[in-house]
Amino acid sequence: MTAATTCAPRLATAPFEPRLLRDAFGCFATGVTVVTGQTAGGQRVGLTANSFTSVSLDPPLLLFCPANGASALPALRETARFAINILDLDGQAVADRFTRKDIDRFADHDWQDWDGVPVLAAAKAAFACELHADHDGGDHRIIVGRVTRLALDQSREPLLYLHGRYRRVHVG
Repeated sequence: MTAATTCAPRLATAPFEPRLLRDAFGCFATGVTVVTGQTAGGQRVGLTANSFTSVSLDPPLLLFCPANGASALPALRETARFAINILDLDGQAVADRFTRKDIDRFADHDWQDWDGVPVLAAAKAAFACELHADHDGGDHRIIVGRVTRLALDQSREPLLYLHGRYRRVHVG
């Protein structure tokens, strides 16, 4: 199925075919993040996520939704601390690294240590968080974090994800 036909009008009722539901969800453009943390033993962990959103300004809350089987999830829940790194256009290689399990995900990029939480030096924005809430979300978890520190570089263009591919903003 091509990107041009992915969002062609189609009516369906539950139960949905997983591919159809995934394609429909994919019609919503999202940013791309890498969620990072560290185990109690000091091992850095992370995952790529495009299910991220702000929740509240007061208190400062955000959320992301990792798959239940994400390898980094147990450490993020156990330590109750993590960072959300919003990627810029140059961040596609980082996003791809964090989807793999057979490599050192933290190699080849500069990382800062924010009190034991790894943060990507080249992130468009980064948020250090403490776990605020953890909810069941079907085959995913809904992890709400309370922001304790942030960095922002508005000069960087965001990396987007739409129809199963990385994209860029076209302002016209």
